[in-house]
Amino acid sequence: MTEPKGYIDRSESFDDFLEADGLLEETEAIALKQVIADQVRAAMMEKGLTKKAMAERMHSSRQQLDRLLDPHYPSVTLLTLRRAAAAVGRTLRIELV
Repeated sequence: MTEPKGYIDRSESFDDFLEADGLLEETEAIALKQVIADQVRAAMMEKGLTKKAMAERMHSSRQQLDRLLDPHYPSVTLLTLRRAAAAVGRTLRIELV
């Protein structure tokens, strides 16, 4: 039987929906990148760091910092993340759960 127009299957979670459409992995990666970018940005504000000063502390370019802070740019290395964390006096912790 076909469900009526506008029917919402409440037994399906949002993750189930994304997984069925093949979008779960990409969506989680973007969300995780946004969380990290927000944490770096907040730490920069706490320290009163401009992007230029932050890039200098990271021994990197401002363009690389911009890529780190851009949630839609997926290719950020662990080394860049570690440098960003160290530049604001933090450590990076990655774990498998």
